[in-house]
Amino acid sequence: MSIFDVLSLLGGLALFLYGMEVMGDSLSKMAGGKLESILERLTKKRIYAVLLGAGVTAIIQSSSATTVMVVGFVNSGIMKLSQAVGVIMGANIGTTVTSWLLSLTGISGDSLFMQLLKPTSFTPVLAAIGIILILFTGSESKKKDIGTILLGFAVLMYGMEAMSGAVSGLADDPNFTSLMTTFSNPFIGLIVGTVLTAIIQSSSASVGILQALCATGAVNYSVAIPIIMGQNIGTCVTCIISSFGANRNAKRAAMIHLYFNLIGTTIFMIAFYSLNHFLDFAFLNTSANPAGIAVIHSGFNIGATIVLFPFADKLVKLAELTIPDKKEDRELAEEKKSIAIDERFLTRPAFAMELCRGKAREMAEVSVKAISLSLETLLDFDADKAAEVRRLEDEGDEYEDVLGTYLVKLSSQELSSADSKSLSLILHSISDFERISDHAIDVVMSAEEIHKKKLEFTKHAREEIETLSRAINDICEMTKDSFCKDDLTEASHVEPLEEVIDTLTKQIKENHIKRLRKGKCSVEIGFILEDILTWLERVSDHCSNIALEMLTIYDNDYNTHEYLKSFSQKEQADFEAEYDELIKKYPIK
Repeated sequence: MSIFDVLSLLGGLALFLYGMEVMGDSLSKMAGGKLESILERLTKKRIYAVLLGAGVTAIIQSSSATTVMVVGFVNSGIMKLSQAVGVIMGANIGTTVTSWLLSLTGISGDSLFMQLLKPTSFTPVLAAIGIILILFTGSESKKKDIGTILLGFAVLMYGMEAMSGAVSGLADDPNFTSLMTTFSNPFIGLIVGTVLTAIIQSSSASVGILQALCATGAVNYSVAIPIIMGQNIGTCVTCIISSFGANRNAKRAAMIHLYFNLIGTTIFMIAFYSLNHFLDFAFLNTSANPAGIAVIHSGFNIGATIVLFPFADKLVKLAELTIPDKKEDRELAEEKKSIAIDERFLTRPAFAMELCRGKAREMAEVSVKAISLSLETLLDFDADKAAEVRRLEDEGDEYEDVLGTYLVKLSSQELSSADSKSLSLILHSISDFERISDHAIDVVMSAEEIHKKKLEFTKHAREEIETLSRAINDICEMTKDSFCKDDLTEASHVEPLEEVIDTLTKQIKENHIKRLRKGKCSVEIGFILEDILTWLERVSDHCSNIALEMLTIYDNDYNTHEYLKSFSQKEQADFEAEYDELIKKYPIK
């Protein structure tokens, strides 16, 4: 084997690994986080978890990526270990799809149909279509993603062909043949497969390299089988590394992956070589081909899943025994709600944005609930409700901190245009939602002062506060609904109601001054009322900010002031008509 063959081998390997990476990333990007969302939600029945794990892995072309996601799900509390075990089993099956695609390089035959099936015939066409789609479609187009997938697949297959061509000359090399004979020792082959896969962190890639070596004719099935078994163990390294720094359940998920492959490999090796001792399988001494390796790879993983599926709970138990709970961990898990978003998902930006959207919706619910409860304490003080408002405000603070930090990190990843807008909207909005919950605390403190000092509002003042509270609840609910549903029509109705609330607070202040002059209410309750009106008016301002951010960001216009100016010019009549209708809905005498 000359130096040029070595360079061709290295170049082919580089193209192969790069093509696999590009294709997998593009498939994930095109899915837009939907695959991961399905994987997260539909894993209650274990058989569904197996099928979903297999399907997702087949699409993103990486069992390592799937199992790392599972570790992240478990670490975040999204998925239970009993669900994770099914997904892990399915991921081992799904990863074998790649070996079937690569087996196309072993097709031989002179007929037109067989010639067309060869990668050398159709990959140039795929590459040409791919590059056309990349160059002549918009930067955020789905067509560009399709083009990248096609180009990635073409590069992968070219790399495979280059590796096969580079090593084909080794067929007559006695040193290489002798080396391959050494690997036919089951234990040596197992170790080689494990180490190779651990280094490149992809069982699909290491199986592809083995399929390329089949071009030499020196790789018998006696060599291929133990190496394939080792490859299944080596792929666990990525998942184990990913679990470093995670919680105990996430580490257990990584151990389940390892135990599944270790136990499956042990059972297979003992059963297969015991049978071979008595039956002396003749095919072991024949040259392996890419399709045969794909059959073995799929057969082992499907067989291991069938055998171990009934014992899935035992795998979970084994992982729990390996990494036992500590008392303080259990107590902390019971007390603390999981708000954090696992950083492992930063490598899957589309799904990371889905998680952030979910957390932002949760934060919106928390803030609106806090302000609603605080308003209930104003006219009918309840210490339990006041305590709940404080708890919700603390939760809102944590949401803002977690989301803000995570979104800044996520902003450096490659995001689609829609995800970039979502990221910008959430970053702008979380501070407003946090301030709404802060004002809920302000309202509660005013309610506590009224209760402690045994002060009372006049009958008219109570009616006015009830009317204003109804308007505040309505604008908060409207803002939350529009934000959670990305409903721009609903968002457009927030600003007119905010104007109505401004008018209501002004009228209440004027009415209070009239009552004060007539001696119908005290100065002390007047100061508290002034503070309450200020807090509630600011709540409506924050709702307006969120709605306007939605309208401006999704209209590709980040200048809120210009947007308001444009809005008032184009839609003034409709705005005034809506304002007039709303002011009748919240009458202040």
